[in-house]
Amino acid sequence: MSENVARRGFLVGGAVLLATGCTSNEPAAAPSSAAPAPAPAASNDQPGQKVVIGFSAPAADHGWIAAIAKNAEATAKQYSDVEFKPVEPTNDINQQISAVESLIAAKVGALVILPNDGQQLNQVALQATQAGIPVVNLDRVFPDKLAYRTWIGGDNYGMGVAAGHFIGRKLKEKGVSDPVIVEIQGIATLPLTQDRSKGFADALKTYGFSVTAKQDAKFTVETGNQVATSLLQAHKKIDALWNHDDDQGVGVLAAIKEAGRNEFVMVGGAGSLNAMKEIQSGSSVLQATVTYSPTMASSAVRLARLIAQGKGMSDLVENQVPQSITLASETITKENVEKYLPLGFES
Repeated sequence: MSENVARRGFLVGGAVLLATGCTSNEPAAAPSSAAPAPAPAASNDQPGQKVVIGFSAPAADHGWIAAIAKNAEATAKQYSDVEFKPVEPTNDINQQISAVESLIAAKVGALVILPNDGQQLNQVALQATQAGIPVVNLDRVFPDKLAYRTWIGGDNYGMGVAAGHFIGRKLKEKGVSDPVIVEIQGIATLPLTQDRSKGFADALKTYGFSVTAKQDAKFTVETGNQVATSLLQAHKKIDALWNHDDDQGVGVLAAIKEAGRNEFVMVGGAGSLNAMKEIQSGSSVLQATVTYSPTMASSAVRLARLIAQGKGMSDLVENQVPQSITLASETITKENVEKYLPLGFES
């Protein structure tokens, strides 16, 4: 998905002299001036030093990952000074390590890596930085901060918080006092999933609610269908359901429709196009989704280009790109869905 970056100009105040009245017996007031502000930076979109950007990500086995790869490539093509060098996507840890090692050997100017598992690819990312290649760590974070120059990703904890508040408010409006709330996770062992679940639990706690049951669905449509079927059978009445991932949500929604259940409110996660259309219809149990946008891959490529060229972000005063950038998680509902439709990805 293409991404438009809004450039905002700074209003920079110059020195201000305070004029005061004076008499022959009264010395003129000393001028007061503001500290000189840096001049606004020139547009970073202007062609600069040629940069080869290596890219590695998992296999595009569902919509969000597919959108990550497409966004990265499309953004790289926007710049005449960027040569995009992707390696074969894979879900095999050892194969991804080998692929990244090939990019290190090729001496690329910068690396963008979305690891299958940050812990297991931490060492090869360290090798890259030690070889003088800046690494932009996308989404799943490397545990060692020395392994990357900049991390950019979504707010997993914030996703849970947003989902929890939406559900909490809905249940309070209905006067539900002891709700049955179920949660369908992605991959339970990943830190990002654990952060999402913690944010959800923390937000629900502010309403006096808690999760009744949760199960992970591995981010796949098939497993999403199986897990949802199991949870629906186990709970004859449900008040709310949060599904962490809109891709696996295709299977979750299919199971709900097959069971003929509609007594609960459902919230999705990530912001897929099909989820947005469900919300827009107004006839689905899916009433909201909280964003975790694959546009982050577009931003990661832009950041890698700037870092390799020794530039900062033009809307910031600092000369260097920040070390960490966390995207906000927004709540998409029927009321605002039209604004988000252009950002949706196909599941």
